[in-house]
Amino acid sequence: MYDMKALYEAESVQDAVRLRLEHPEAQIIAGGTDVLVQMREGKRAGKELISIYGIDALRGITLDEAENIRIGSLTSFSHITKDTIIQKYINVLGEAVDQVGGPQIRNAGTIGGNTCNGVTSADSASTLFAWDAIIELTGKDGIRRLPIQEFYLGAGKVDIHPDEIQTAILIPKASYANCFGHYIKYAMRNAMDIVTTGCSVNVVLSEDKQTIARARIAYGVAGPIPTRVPTAEAVAAGKPLTKETADAFAAAVLSDIHPRNSWRASKDFREHIAVEMARRCLMESVKLAGGVMA
Repeated sequence: MYDMKALYEAESVQDAVRLRLEHPEAQIIAGGTDVLVQMREGKRAGKELISIYGIDALRGITLDEAENIRIGSLTSFSHITKDTIIQKYINVLGEAVDQVGGPQIRNAGTIGGNTCNGVTSADSASTLFAWDAIIELTGKDGIRRLPIQEFYLGAGKVDIHPDEIQTAILIPKASYANCFGHYIKYAMRNAMDIVTTGCSVNVVLSEDKQTIARARIAYGVAGPIPTRVPTAEAVAAGKPLTKETADAFAAAVLSDIHPRNSWRASKDFREHIAVEMARRCLMESVKLAGGVMA
């Protein structure tokens, strides 16, 4: 069924790095929910594969000594959704990845595979962008970390060196503390569909819960890579919890997004729903944070 030249199974992170160096043309495979489909379609026929799926050290979610959330790259979508740390501190990520494909895909698919594909439509990506995620890569010279905004280089392209594998995704404590968020996925079907446009918003409110201390917003499929919207974030910062603030925040997203025409939706339609999604995500995030939009 699958036309492959060879399959190498890494037993550890360092073994995977070694295999990467020995087989520079080989494709890394984790859950296989994308790579194997592409291979069956003939897009990767005859390729060498390096499987990292057996490296259990890359699974699981923990808090490090600085209380940053560490998500191992082989952690499945299902485990992210059900994890108590995610549910307590960044539940929106669990909600976002719970909209990926169907149960079988969510059980096998991994967060690392989702980000390493570099596609703007990944359900995890807009939320990771909105929460200032950091990508951890391990290679022959050790560990390299970079903001997720720098990890994505272009459509389907990410910054992974030839000797590296992605080992974790980190959410800094400063990004999630006292922060509440909401994600909306717009697609033509309610399940088993690629996102037409996705929007993730989170807020930190003032102590008296009367103003927005900080707002962050990111989109999927509003550009060639997931897109942060700094203009809208600046518009909302320090503003009262009013309908006027929500309207101004939503209108400002058009300054930074660049959706395209495709068979799924036109550019105009994507811009239209992006504005409404921003408004709804902001209002729901404020509600989750204990505020009331007047």
